[in-house]
Amino acid sequence: MELKTKIHAEDNKQEILITREFDLPVELLFKAYTESDIVEQWMGTKVLKLENKPHGGYQFETSNPKGEVVFRANGTIHEFLPDHKITRTFQMENTPFPVQLEFLTFEKITDNTSKITIHTIYQSVDYRDKILKLPFAQGLNMAHNRLQEIGNTLK
Repeated sequence: MELKTKIHAEDNKQEILITREFDLPVELLFKAYTESDIVEQWMGTKVLKLENKPHGGYQFETSNPKGEVVFRANGTIHEFLPDHKITRTFQMENTPFPVQLEFLTFEKITDNTSKITIHTIYQSVDYRDKILKLPFAQGLNMAHNRLQEIGNTLK
């Protein structure tokens, strides 16, 4: 099965480009990234904080069935243009990976379709390559597939 979320990584560069088209209006796609209850549904994680404004912060946390935290990520939002752009840092806590910089761009294709482009810059090529060795593409595709399903119910 073809993965709908595309990840482009050029050799010897410390960045990746992620793109995905959705059968959702751009306003709804943007809302899926900025409203805590929707984020929790498609990401499968708890939103502890989500301050959608310049210099706002966010924190996500996932626990296993025993209630033990297995994943926590946080960052700062640097730019927030509704329905268009979010620039933020992203850091996975308790991992060897340093903070990364993400530029999320939301684009209207038609009244009912849209596209997200995520340009992520890593501290080094080595860290980028280590991230790509994780089941990153499959996990992101699964999450984006859930985003589409949830978005369909919100239309």
